[in-house]
Amino acid sequence: MANPELWLLRHGATEWALNGRHTGSTDIPLVPQGEAEARALAPLLAQHTFDAVYCSPLQRARRTCELAGLGGQAQLEPDLREWDYGRYEGITTAEIRQSVPGWTVFSHPCPDGESLTQVQERCDALIARLVQQHPGGRVALFAHGHILRSLAGCWLGLGVAGGALLVLGTGSFCVLGSEREQRALLRWNAPVPHP
Repeated sequence: MANPELWLLRHGATEWALNGRHTGSTDIPLVPQGEAEARALAPLLAQHTFDAVYCSPLQRARRTCELAGLGGQAQLEPDLREWDYGRYEGITTAEIRQSVPGWTVFSHPCPDGESLTQVQERCDALIARLVQQHPGGRVALFAHGHILRSLAGCWLGLGVAGGALLVLGTGSFCVLGSEREQRALLRWNAPVPHP
């Protein structure tokens, strides 16, 4: 079965993304910069046909999808929601490291939040569904920084922790696909020119 081509689209900037605060389930809107980043995706995406468009239920991802021109095709996908950071919701890595030196979401637990194992299971299940439902197709996924990095790590066979190797800015796009049968990274953290 041919692998699909997965276009990963991180939502535009929010106030918390700009401040480095972990934003899991807190449903905050895009700031004007984030709306501009989302609009800048539209000309690029208009050049391609997508077999399906899936979007995190959170408004920052939904709004990015709408402004990027694919809102009419979008289906909400709960497995694209951001990590549950538990007690670390709304605080920065620097603040967490005051009590847990060296902490990262990819290497340490989030108290009362999701574990790496839970995120791995979610990513693996989503990938399996996408491969089964869209063999050889092109699929757009609008979501969040850590879950998209985790998804890419799983796609590449590195697991969720592999996402630690992949920096992902707001309003950027990535493409996962294959070279022959081998799953591969075709494009990563690609900036989109702003008008």
